Formats: sequence, structure tokens, C-alpha cells
Amino acid sequence: MKAIIYSETGDPSVLTLVDREPGEPGAGEVRVRIAVAGVNPTDWKSRTGAGPGQKPAFDEVVPGQDAAGTVDAVGDEVSGLGVGDRVWLLLAQHERPTGTAQEFTVVPAERVVRLPDEASFELGASLGVPAVTAHRALTVSEDGPSRLHPGALDGKTVLVAGGAGAVGHSAIELAVWSGATVITTVSGPEKGALATSAGAHHVVNYKTEDAAARIREIAPNGVDLVVEVAPSQNAELNAAVLATRGVVAIYANNGGDTFTVDIRPNMVLNTRFQFVLLYTVGSVALEAAKEDVAAAVAAGALTVGESSGLPLHEFSLADTAAAHQAVEDGVTGKVLIRVG
Repeated sequence: MKAIIYSETGDPSVLTLVDREPGEPGAGEVRVRIAVAGVNPTDWKSRTGAGPGQKPAFDEVVPGQDAAGTVDAVGDEVSGLGVGDRVWLLLAQHERPTGTAQEFTVVPAERVVRLPDEASFELGASLGVPAVTAHRALTVSEDGPSRLHPGALDGKTVLVAGGAGAVGHSAIELAVWSGATVITTVSGPEKGALATSAGAHHVVNYKTEDAAARIREIAPNGVDLVVEVAPSQNAELNAAVLATRGVVAIYANNGGDTFTVDIRPNMVLNTRFQFVLLYTVGSVALEAAKEDVAAAVAAGALTVGESSGLPLHEFSLADTAAAHQAVEDGVTGKVLIRVG
């Protein structure tokens, strides 16, 4: 089989196409023939490591957390999955040397979720990191739901920062499916059109509008939850628009590694800041996300493609380096690797 590997950290040039024998699934594992793999910021950040020329966690790494494909072999002690099942993967490379940038991958069965026949492999490969992160961000409020389903967020107002990104797109679609009123902030009309296509009820261009005033006009009592990609840049805005007992769910550090908050105003609001990292959310949150995301997929609530607000950028397996570079450069939309 063909696989992409790297044995030292650095820029995309460290990625190499090689031939390998497919692995055999052990107890509790399945082997999946990859059709399409997804590329996320976590992939290039892991590839760069602490600096160029450093050794990664394993002698040789196949990158990639997300993908969709077909179960090819099943190990012992696996139930609920069989050869030929269409599936999507999450956390495929977490604490493992082999991920999804290869023709076959072996993963623990709990990281494999069945994909309905009507859902494309492109959609399946776009779930994983974006959709599960979005799910966790939408379920962190103490007075909100721990699960998502139609009606779960009725009466809630959700602000999605950066609604044109992959996580933002998933957050918009999941929040709308769950009944929330969704506001999103964008940097221009093109991204605004994408957020609208994803289903956002209100789009605020923070470059041309007074974002705080506009959001307060839409939600006079404030927003209940902020899905935040840039906490440093948006700290002042969030403080201005958050409702009492509102939550800021932070899943990225775009625009700065630190941020400052005014203690007294946030104390008055009983503001809660909840950080979200997929790798450490715990098994309960992961299982809930897998089930709810699968239900949203089955309901047609999660979509991909430019008409759905998430343009797709496809690369071949041999061009994985270019795919990584595209994500690192901040391309708008979802980067996919066509493997099978």
C-alpha cells in the first residue's frame, strides 16, 4: 500500500510517499480501506513539533486523524462493525504512529463510526476533529444540554466566531439542528455568504460593523454561548455581548497565545471560560459526540461543499505536503486527500 510518513519534524517537505504492507488488526481493532482523508490544523502542528529536525513521538509517523472509507478486516472482540461497512474515523493517530494518510489504517474500534449510505466519503472525512470539537463546544454550559438533538438548544443564542472555518461550520450546523439562534462573525462578504449557506441566522462582519452593537441588537439579553476560535482578539467583544451565566468555549488560539479578562464584569456575569481540546475531553464526551454527530449526519444536518458553506479542496495522496501547506496557510474550507 501507499503511505505518507515523516521521521523528523519540520515543514511539509519532511512528508514522504512510501510503500508499506498493510497492518493486521489485533483484538479490539479494525482495518479500514481509506477513501478520503481529512487534514486539520492539528496535523501540521504535530508535524512541525517543537521545531524542525526534532524526532516525533514515534520513529516514523503516518499523519492524519480523520478519514472515511470501508472496513476491510476486523480483529477479535469487535462487535457492531463488519467487513464492508462504510465508516468515518476520529482520533486515528492519537497516541499511535499511524494515521489516515495511507491506503489502509488499523485503528481501535471505538474510533470508528458507521457512515450512512447516503452520506459521501467527503462528508465522512470532514467530521472527526471539526464536528466532534464543535459538539463539545456546544455542550459545555452548566445549564445547557450535555447532548445535541433537535430541540436541545431551543431558546439559546449561540455566537460562532469564525463561522467560515471547518469547526465553525460544524458548530453552525449542529447548533441550528439543535434549535439555537445562531450568530456568526466573519471578516468579509465571501465568508459571510459561506456562513449563511451553512445556516447561520445572522452574520456580522466585524471589519465593517460595530460587532458588539450589532450582536446586542440581535440578542438584547446577550448570547448564551460563544464558540471561540480567537480568544485573544475577541475578549473585549465577548465581554460586551455575553449573557449572565454565559459560557465562552475556546477551542483554538488564533491571534494570540494569551488573553486578558476584566475580573469584575465577568464576576458579575458569572462568566465561565471552558477550554476544549479533543484529545482530553474524556470518553463520556467522545461517546456522546459520536452518537449525536452520527444522528445529525443521518438527518442530513451536516453537509459539505461550497453550496453548504464549506468549500472542498482535494489533493492526491502523493500531494499530501501541498494539502498540509494549504491548511497551514489558512485556506477557507475543508482540505481533503483523495486516497482510494
